[in-house]
Amino acid sequence: MTALRLIALAALAASLSGCNPLMQGSLNTLGASLHGPAKLEVTQAQVDALPYYQIQVTTEYGSAVMALVRVQGKLQYWRTNANQLLLLEDGVIVRTLGFPNDLLGTRLASDSPFSRGLQGIANGQPSQRWIDLDSNAQFDVPLKGAFRLAGIETVRILDRDYSLLRVDESLDSPLAGMSSTNHYWVDPQDGFVMQSRQQVTPSLSVTLTQLWPLRGQP
Repeated sequence: MTALRLIALAALAASLSGCNPLMQGSLNTLGASLHGPAKLEVTQAQVDALPYYQIQVTTEYGSAVMALVRVQGKLQYWRTNANQLLLLEDGVIVRTLGFPNDLLGTRLASDSPFSRGLQGIANGQPSQRWIDLDSNAQFDVPLKGAFRLAGIETVRILDRDYSLLRVDESLDSPLAGMSSTNHYWVDPQDGFVMQSRQQVTPSLSVTLTQLWPLRGQP
């Protein structure tokens, strides 16, 4: 992806509110989060009608489609037209903005297997990261655990079935609500994370699905 392409994506995302009912729906669902989650139905035709990369996020507060608006190194910036932001690094949610009790930052271990792809992970391989939380200004909260291979599963995304390797990441934390098991459904060939369920903060769990993925680096 060229720099001009990214600028074009940002311009498109900035004008989403009036151009497509799918993206307007993302505003309505996350905007109504305090009133309970709303289900967002997404079709292949809707995704194909929008000329940029897209993911769907589902939380206990609602569901939304997000568009890719920036790439900086390994960081991918995804945005709704209501200005919620989610940052991904190798499939891991490392920061949020505009969600309840945001995740301010994440530092993965220097030997994190996410950078190499989870397709080659070994059972029991350790996992470690540190997070900063908006709630009560908590910084450098350690998360430690291990990976486990759960086998190949069929995952349906839009109108297509994928045979994906499920990798579970159990994490322990001294912070209440952060000890959990994350699930990643990855391409068994290259480890690309097509779908995941991640505990992002004590009060925010996100299921993330790639609708129009950016594969590889721009």
